[in-house]
Amino acid sequence: MARGRRVRERRAWLVLADGSAWEGRSLGAAEAAEGEVVFTTGMVGYVESLTDPSYAGQILIFTSPLIGNYGVPRAGRPDAPDGGFESARIHARGVVVSSAPSGPSHHRSRMTLDDWLRGEGVAGIQGVDTRALVRRLRSHGTVPGRIVHARPRGGGRVDIVDPLAGDLVPSVCSREVRTYGGGGKKVALVDCGLKRSILKGLLDQGLQVTVMPWDADVKDLDGAFHGVVLSNGPGDPERCGPTIELTRALMERGTPILGICLGNQILALAAGAQTYKLPFGHRSQNQPCVDRSSGRCYITSQNHGFAVRGSSLPRGWEVWFENLNDSTVEGIRHRTKPFRAVQFHPEARPGPVDTSFLLSDFARSL
Repeated sequence: MARGRRVRERRAWLVLADGSAWEGRSLGAAEAAEGEVVFTTGMVGYVESLTDPSYAGQILIFTSPLIGNYGVPRAGRPDAPDGGFESARIHARGVVVSSAPSGPSHHRSRMTLDDWLRGEGVAGIQGVDTRALVRRLRSHGTVPGRIVHARPRGGGRVDIVDPLAGDLVPSVCSREVRTYGGGGKKVALVDCGLKRSILKGLLDQGLQVTVMPWDADVKDLDGAFHGVVLSNGPGDPERCGPTIELTRALMERGTPILGICLGNQILALAAGAQTYKLPFGHRSQNQPCVDRSSGRCYITSQNHGFAVRGSSLPRGWEVWFENLNDSTVEGIRHRTKPFRAVQFHPEARPGPVDTSFLLSDFARSL
């Protein structure tokens, strides 16, 4: 275990677009950061969350009062599908916590959260009243914000660029085609901001998985794979034009498709349905979702700011899962064709494994 050192007492502020400012102490890199300010209610998994490409363009608030208490492990190989890191780097633009211990305790810890953030050039702030901040976001919705290290002047609204104004997917994906596993059914995994745990979950099913870029040509997939998985990813799904067109072409060919998170929204858009932005999104490990066909409820891990409008699903499609907290659509499927998707993460790292059976069901169906 690496010994932490005292976090520097430099002041920092989180400034929201509405002009409100939240004072705290600097954590991580002494850099300015801009992004959509969102929150997660997970008590663990800060390493997985920060390296999740779905958090690209966002300043992430952790609601748990203690973040960093078990430190940060050594990163695995950049191309390895296993390990506590969901990708090769931190994707969140900034971090907000109530308290970050300077002396973490865990046998796998190799550095403090502060050291890790500084090493990756990511700004953070601690000592903020995260409860009051999250209550504000729950009342008014997520907003753009900025972490700064000089006291902000005056009040009033602040001009901050909305990161969702552009397509974030190309910034977090690789064009490299990589194949993992040997033998078994062949699956193409379309990378829109892929979490490594999805890749690992598919490999655990004995599948041969080829990771393809988000804008792959359907000719490269047609007839070469038994099925296709659409990954998670950041941003507005309506800006994922190339992936939507790819998915529509695969549907015309009858290729079995499983969508996860952003992949759920892409499948819906390819089918002709609509998506919309949620007020503050679902980012947690404790979302209750019910299978509308069986009535069974599952606890799920989620990270998304958009949702599918269930009433817009065309004929032949149905809502598969529904969120019991706010009745949002958590999964869709075609009644007769091999197209299905869920908004939550069945691979769930960290989080509950209630829905891991969805990956094995998909593998058996190929």
